[in-house]
Amino acid sequence: MSSTTNPTNKALIDKNKVDKNISTRGTKNKIFKGLFFLCTVIGLVVLVALLAQTIIKGAGHLTPEFFTNFSSSTPADAGIKGALVGSIWLIVTIIPITIILGIGTAIYLEEYAKDNIFTSIVKISISNLAGVPSIVFGLLGYTLFVGAAGMGNSVLAAALAMSLLILPVIIVSSQEAIRAVPGSVREASFGLGANKWQTIRRVVLPAALPGILTGFILSLSRALGETAPLVVIGIPTILLATPSGLLDQFSALPTQIYTWAKMPQAEFQNVASAGIIVLLIILLAMNAVAILLRNKFSKKLQNTKICIQKSVAFLYTSNVQAESQIKNAIPFVTVTKRVKYLGMHLS
Repeated sequence: MSSTTNPTNKALIDKNKVDKNISTRGTKNKIFKGLFFLCTVIGLVVLVALLAQTIIKGAGHLTPEFFTNFSSSTPADAGIKGALVGSIWLIVTIIPITIILGIGTAIYLEEYAKDNIFTSIVKISISNLAGVPSIVFGLLGYTLFVGAAGMGNSVLAAALAMSLLILPVIIVSSQEAIRAVPGSVREASFGLGANKWQTIRRVVLPAALPGILTGFILSLSRALGETAPLVVIGIPTILLATPSGLLDQFSALPTQIYTWAKMPQAEFQNVASAGIIVLLIILLAMNAVAILLRNKFSKKLQNTKICIQKSVAFLYTSNVQAESQIKNAIPFVTVTKRVKYLGMHLS
């Protein structure tokens, strides 16, 4: 019987079918590549058009007087001095609150909390809070800080409300950064005699710092550009003064821009565009700082070499008898001086 009629002698691979499948997959790949490229081009065109329109309208108002004048009912005299100073006060107040609460919570959940149902519920709840609309946090801030705490529409009340808004994002991003630190680094630190807190402070946090900083600064950028919570709290849109304390009233760039944008005079639209340009510059500067810090610390960590040997441990003790007993049982390398490991001094 010839090989052409015997089924057992048929070729295992049909070359024509393979060529057809390769051609079909190549065509699909080109189609999807074109669609993705088209989506990218559409997004870039819309973004460039919006930026160009904003710059054309607002560039004429970016004068020194625009930065030194307070808001006014006359477009030619309107400025952002009060709103700019108020936004700086707001960000400076938010930073310590979110650093302490956000990073502290992430450290506890990842390093100290037991892996049980309660911890899982807390982590899921924090992740879900990251998707809650900002106006809900504004209502919460108004109820807790403006009403119950009696802070009024002050810098501190707005900062606490904004901190509630961005804390879930900071906690989740910090958790991911801490979780990404290899377990072998922690084990090496413990092998050198470091305790839990020394390991976290000297080893884990420096390794996770690039991710933590990126999430933190991007969250601050979101807080700086949010309007809804400030409107709900009742932040004044026109205030001819700058705050001198945490309990003073203030104005902010987002609310000032919102007020100008809804003015009936057409010239106020150009003033609002100038305010948007200033806000965009601040946000881009903050994002650039995040990128630079991330790259700086990433390069620093890449230059750090870790050597872990399975049969060698490091013993540091002042008890000579105990040291001798351990050395006889296990091949230890004894270190009798201060050790610097990954930037950590053990004493």
